This record gives sequence, structure tokens and C-alpha cells, in this order.
Amino acid sequence: MNNDTMKTLVKELLVQIGEDPEREGLLNTPKRVTKSYEFLTSGYKKDISEVLNNAIFEEKYDEMVIVKNIDFYSLCEHHMLPFWGKVHVAYIPNGKIVGLSKIPRLVEVFARRLQVQERMTQQIAQVIDEYLSPIGVAVVSEANHMCMMMRGVEKQNSSATASSMIGQFKEDARTRAEFLSLLKLGKMSS
Repeated sequence: MNNDTMKTLVKELLVQIGEDPEREGLLNTPKRVTKSYEFLTSGYKKDISEVLNNAIFEEKYDEMVIVKNIDFYSLCEHHMLPFWGKVHVAYIPNGKIVGLSKIPRLVEVFARRLQVQERMTQQIAQVIDEYLSPIGVAVVSEANHMCMMMRGVEKQNSSATASSMIGQFKEDARTRAEFLSLLKLGKMSS
């Protein structure tokens, strides 16, 4: 990202919407917006191999592993407005496991790009499938979309759910049902 170009573009955007970029409150807006978009789209710069950082281990474990309630924030590619929510990830190992903290990091990589919820959900599942070759992978995302809440249909209480099922989760209704029922369980008490 070229910071000078971004600042110029933001300044021009301010002019185009009828604002004065020289107004006191807007003087540093191009710089702040540039810094913000650099962070909000940082997923483009991430390398999956580096994110996983040698955290794939050989392990004879073949039961379902679930990491749920992973918060995420993203920008929709259609309006560049925020959408946010939670992602739930499950996989059934086939001789390899991944460090649990790496799963939220994978979610972050794909959330920090211009996205649609459906593709983000699939990308997370596909990467886990590619790197671990598990018996199955399941990813469910739940999100609220500002593009539906503050413009267009303006439905503040709407939310969207997307899923991606691979392997046994797609082929076996019982495995899929077990995963979905485990998502309904409450948080662990301390």
C-alpha cells in the first residue's frame, strides 16, 4: 500500500462527498484512514505457512477438535463496510494436529481482507484441509453486516450464517449433527 497515494485518495474522497479536507477536524483524517485500512486489510500480506509457524504436529488422535466463538471483524467487498461475528472451526485429525492458537490466527488472515462471509468461511476450511489432510473439516460463521443494517434494507436485527463442510462432515450426517450440537453447548465455566 502506498501511503501517499492513499492519503491523496482519502483527501479527494472528502472533497467528493462535500467536505473540506482542510477543516481542523479533518486535517489528519487521510493519515488515520490510511493507517486504519493498512490494519483492516493486513490479511493480504500474511503467508499461511508463516502463520502456522511449524505448529503442525504428528499425533494419533482421531476425535473431533473444535475451536469455537472466535471473534472476527472484516470489510465486505461490495460496500467496504464492516461485518463481524464469530467463527466456529472443527476438524477430525488424520495423524496431524495444529496448535489451537493457530486456528484463530487463520481466521484473522482471511477476515483482514475485503471479503464476503461465504468465501471467508470456505477459505478457512480449505486451508485446514490442505495443511492437515484431516478426515473432515467444518467451519460455521455467524455475522452482522453493516451493509444490511445502516444502508439498503436497514434491518438492524438481521444476521447471516455460512458453513463449509469437507470430508466426513459433508458426507456423514451424524458427524455434522454432532458438530452442530456441540456448538450449542454453553461456554466453559471457570
